[in-house]
Amino acid sequence: MTFDITDNLDRKFELGRVVATPGALTTFGPAFLGASIARHMAGDWGDIDADDRELNNLALKNHDRLHSCYKQNGRTLWIITDPVGETGHREVTTFLLPSEY
Repeated sequence: MTFDITDNLDRKFELGRVVATPGALTTFGPAFLGASIARHMAGDWGDIDADDRELNNLALKNHDRLHSCYKQNGRTLWIITDPVGETGHREVTTFLLPSEY
């Protein structure tokens, strides 16, 4: 599955390799996944509380882990981008359901 995310001008960080769990792929269609990853890259963390939002904003500066949450029709999608590793880059971003964490 591919996502059209190359034209996102509001990208705040690199994603690394993008992967998805089977549950995320079967629960959400490519349009929702593409829109969600675009929001994630732009720093729109979705349906998270104020404390987690602040942690994400700090993680942008400190190159720590980023976590977003988006909902569609009562279903929840998480997107997690790993912290910057020894290579100096973020290695992976994962689409998953909360039950798959």
